[in-house]
Amino acid sequence: MTTQAEPGTGQDRGTGHDRSPKQDRSRATRRRLLEAAVECLAELGWTGSTVSVVAERAGVSRGAAQHHFPTREDLFTAAVEYVAAERLAALRAHAGQLPPHGEGRTEAVVEMLVQLCTGPLFRAALHLWVAAASEEQLRPRITDLEARVGREAHRAAIEFLGVDESAEGVRECVQATLDMVRGLGLADFLSDDSARRAHVVRHWARILDAELRQHAAG
Repeated sequence: MTTQAEPGTGQDRGTGHDRSPKQDRSRATRRRLLEAAVECLAELGWTGSTVSVVAERAGVSRGAAQHHFPTREDLFTAAVEYVAAERLAALRAHAGQLPPHGEGRTEAVVEMLVQLCTGPLFRAALHLWVAAASEEQLRPRITDLEARVGREAHRAAIEFLGVDESAEGVRECVQATLDMVRGLGLADFLSDDSARRAHVVRHWARILDAELRQHAAG
């Protein structure tokens, strides 16, 4: 005969309460690994970013790292996707502080997109792209990752600019902007290109704003 636990006794305690802290710790460990992986990639490149190096930086054992991410490819592709999603979410959270519609807003949006391509996240992603060019096992993962991140960046740009993507030419204008900011990120990879970049951003924002107005007018 099965004994039912009385309310308040030790028999019915713990399962929910014990599991929640354990899950929280697991999520925290996973987050530390993902963030450490991006930091290592940005600083050490693909060759120097082993699972052991990432685990040490995250403050966990190699076994714990492999429990969450069985392979090196799993770890680094998940890391770049996670941090990219975090960065886009942070930008969306600040979208309400953008200037009203007009040239000033367009320039602010372009600058926000440039920020995605000039920090540690972009450096980490670039190291992954280079590695994927020569490692067949990694290539399909990075191709899929780039497509997903690219779609999210495109959606964010449309949202921030407040434009109608169905209008002729708007999609191409936004895509050209994203291609340009990636190029600016590459120019910043080996040296600080911020002074020249500021002029380029202002000039492109004027062009983009005029084009979007023209397409909106039909």
